[in-house]
Amino acid sequence: EMDKELSFNPLEILEGRKLKYVAFGGFKKSDIPRLVDKYMNNEFDLDKYVTRRMAFSDINVAMDMLIAGKSLRCVLHMDEDCPN
Repeated sequence: EMDKELSFNPLEILEGRKLKYVAFGGFKKSDIPRLVDKYMNNEFDLDKYVTRRMAFSDINVAMDMLIAGKSLRCVLHMDEDCPN
């Protein structure tokens, strides 16, 4: 949930531990072509993680839903006639 708090002992940071935030699963830009190939070859299923499909013109609505925790992943379509 997006509104959960994270607590930790700050002494652990002083002892050399790291607190790290990862967005997009930690993938590098150079990983994208390989991941697309794997998806296109049905080596893994991303569709089950898509909770919404929206027109690109609704990008702000999509971001608000993600931030509010109301959507896991939004796929934005460039045309207005996108599937729901």
